[in-house]
Formats: sequence, C-alpha cells, structure tokens
Amino acid sequence: MPEADLEELPGVGPATADKLKDAGYDSFESLAVAAPAELSNTADVGDSTAGDIVRAARDAADVGGFETGSTVLERRNKIGKLSWHIDEVDDLLGGGIETQSITEVYGEFGSGKSQVTHQMAVNVQLPQEVGGLHGSCIFIDSEDTFRPERIDDMVRGLPDDAIAAAMEDREIEGTPDDEAALEELVDSFLEYIHVAKAFNSNHQMLLAEKAKELAGEHEDSEYPVKLLCVDSLTAHFRAEYVGRGELANRQQKLNKHLHDIDKVGNLYNAAVIVTNQVTSNPDAFFGDPTKPIGGNILGHKSTFRIYLRKSKGDKRIVRLVDAPNLADGEAVMRVEEDGLKPE
Repeated sequence: MPEADLEELPGVGPATADKLKDAGYDSFESLAVAAPAELSNTADVGDSTAGDIVRAARDAADVGGFETGSTVLERRNKIGKLSWHIDEVDDLLGGGIETQSITEVYGEFGSGKSQVTHQMAVNVQLPQEVGGLHGSCIFIDSEDTFRPERIDDMVRGLPDDAIAAAMEDREIEGTPDDEAALEELVDSFLEYIHVAKAFNSNHQMLLAEKAKELAGEHEDSEYPVKLLCVDSLTAHFRAEYVGRGELANRQQKLNKHLHDIDKVGNLYNAAVIVTNQVTSNPDAFFGDPTKPIGGNILGHKSTFRIYLRKSKGDKRIVRLVDAPNLADGEAVMRVEEDGLKPE
C-alpha cells in the first residue's frame, strides 16, 4: 500500500511513516502482524502509540478477529502445495509442501537436507499444472551449501512434461532434448533464485528481515516469491551460543528469527523450508538416538517436521514426524545425480 495510507493510522505522521517504511512496514498487513514492542523500538514511538498503530492496522487490514470455520476453510483453499515430483512423498505430505507454513527438514550429515532445498528451489518455479507455484525462491545459506551446478543438474533431471511446460511458460523455443534450449532454461531458473550467505546468527536474522522486503518488492512481478529456504536454520546459533548459560538467549533469538521468516510465508502465501542439524542422545539404549536441535521453540513453531534418514546407497527414508492434520508415516526416495527421484 502507498505510504500515504499509513498516515491515516493514529499516531502516524509523515516522519513516523518514513521510519516505518524504512523498517519494511509499508502496508497495513505488515503492521498488523507486528508486535507493539517491536514497532516501538523500530519506529521510535511510545509503547501505547505503537499498540494503537497495530490495533488500527489490524482493523484496516481486517485481520486478528474471530471468524467462522467456514471462512477459515475458504481461506485454506487458497493455500498452495509444492510438489516433490515423488508420488509417495507427496501422498505422505497431503499433496506436497504447504504455503503459509514452516516445514522443518532435519537429519544427520549427508542425509539429503540440502538436496531437498535445491530441488524445491527448482520445483517452485514450475507452472502450477505440473506441481509448481510459478514463483521465485529466496535462499539463505548459512553453511555454504548452495551450488548453482546442482540447480543445473536438477533442471535437466525434471520430467519431460515439466521441462516442456516450463519452456512454454518462459517462451523458450525448443524441446527437452534441445541442448541450447536447456541451457537457456537453466539460466532462467537461476535468475529467479535469490541467494544470500549468512556469516553469523545476527546476519542471518537481518537477511530474514531483508527477505520480507524482497518478497514485497516482487509481489506483483511475473514470478513472486513463493519459497523461502534457510539452510541451515540452527548452524550459527549452535556455534555461537555454547553451554547452558547461553541457552535462554539463544532460544529467544531463535524464536524471533522463526517469527520473522514465518511472516514471509503468511504475508505472501509462500512456503518456508528450514533445515536443522541433529544431535545423538548417548542415554538412548533403544530406538534411534538422533534428535533435532533447537528445542521446544523450534518444535512448536514448525508446522511440519520431516526426518531424513540414510538407507542403502542413494536411498533415503522420508519420515513425517509431526503435522497438524496428517498421520505420521514414511516414504522412500533416491538422491541421484539429476535430483530427487522415486524409489
């Protein structure tokens, strides 16, 4: 929304509107989902004024009130599903990765977490009729895992019907067997992946705020942001906050970070995928000792939790650990040179 609209809110004059815009609050929706304390610090206004601004923005944006279950169902019908192009996994997830939700993927090293983020960065750009969301991707890289060469492999490894649909959508002349057309297609896919490398946890949190601004800038573009990947969510936090004395501070910052990336999904109807590291419980005599880190903060905030486990060769077990409306279960996939493939 234009800046002039913000001045209609109580306590917002031209100077305050400029501060709000500089901080990324350029619409009633973005103000409606902000915390008053956060707004007070950002825009340099009093606590009571910040509360008035947030409440007025919620009224203007028509969010934050009670609504019927039928209205909720109607809104949920607008939620998109990002396909893995693996029928067994898509069935496990009720059709794919949901927009407006955080999907956490955890597992030990080499289990395929980064392969999932790369594959979804490709799949999200496909037309909806072939399982994509016709959108672009923001990739926050904290472990130096992003490889454009892997995107090249995965674009070439897409099913022929998906390649043909993507070429038609991007007005690229050629067929899935045409090398020149494939090279042009790979370049176009890379153009719609916005990558930033996070050097520490504070920088990672800043990039999450910048991701919201970037999503807003591309909201009306041909390929709006429909996927935010953070690979990995917890690596910097785990390295910088060591010991029980730092645990509370780490969890508070992680909680804020999760809410920032969740805003991108909710405001722009985008899917959010975060990868997570694991630890082994030495006291576990029975069962799998592998546990995700991040504690209850991450466990409660993640809408879907997926555990990737190594199996024989290139085979991986995809286990749905937690979901609000789906039964737990497992599926099998393979991590091959040309991407994630069915068993």
